[in-house]
Amino acid sequence: MLQAVLFIVVYILVTTVLGTTAIVIGIVDLRGKMIAKLARLWAMILLVVSGIRYRVTGLEYLDRRENYIFASNHESSFDVPLVFGLLPYHIVSIAKIELKKVPILGWAMMGARHIFVDRHDSNRAVVSLKEASNSLARNPRSIILFPEGTRSPDGEIHQFKKGGLGLALDLGMAVVPVAQCGTRDVLAKKSLWLKEGEVEMRLGRPIDPSLWQGKSKKEFADHVRTEVVSLKNGWLADNAPQSGTATA
Repeated sequence: MLQAVLFIVVYILVTTVLGTTAIVIGIVDLRGKMIAKLARLWAMILLVVSGIRYRVTGLEYLDRRENYIFASNHESSFDVPLVFGLLPYHIVSIAKIELKKVPILGWAMMGARHIFVDRHDSNRAVVSLKEASNSLARNPRSIILFPEGTRSPDGEIHQFKKGGLGLALDLGMAVVPVAQCGTRDVLAKKSLWLKEGEVEMRLGRPIDPSLWQGKSKKEFADHVRTEVVSLKNGWLADNAPQSGTATA
């Protein structure tokens, strides 16, 4: 209980202090690189204070010199510090436009040049993704994308939307499937109350978008989802309770 209270207090303080700093830095940090370092610091502080046992696997598949689109399932708010704390890249998110209105956090995201999409207006969403494509061409960086569009209400991995993943085909950026595992068990949806547990972020091998030229964006999105589901199922199998050994 004390750990959960500490996490909430530190979350509020760190988000306020570093978020305000990011807003100020964003005035001069036009590429968002300094704010990206603040985001990583923010995430690592939360991971340490949480007391949750965490790990990331699959980093050996990646090239530190490249940029990627990380396509992840979304189980919990705890997914966010895992992504920004454990992936050693300059990362921005494709986020719902409602986050712009969140005091400090939303303003800091704007300063960091995150990409906002209006999920309720398809025409504006298309325009936003086109602007995102132009922005990434001018200022290359990696993207974290939660293609389900929102946190899963039941822990299942739901259909992946094709819009954000279509950027991979448009820009030729490799997509890394990411499975968030166990995060829903330690931090439920719409809650800041942590529970003890162990989580893992599993990365798959990058998917080369050039192999998908001529195919539909929906086919591509479905394939990425299949890879994420496979990673998650692997974690479930690895962590399944061991059956007792029969005795004579």
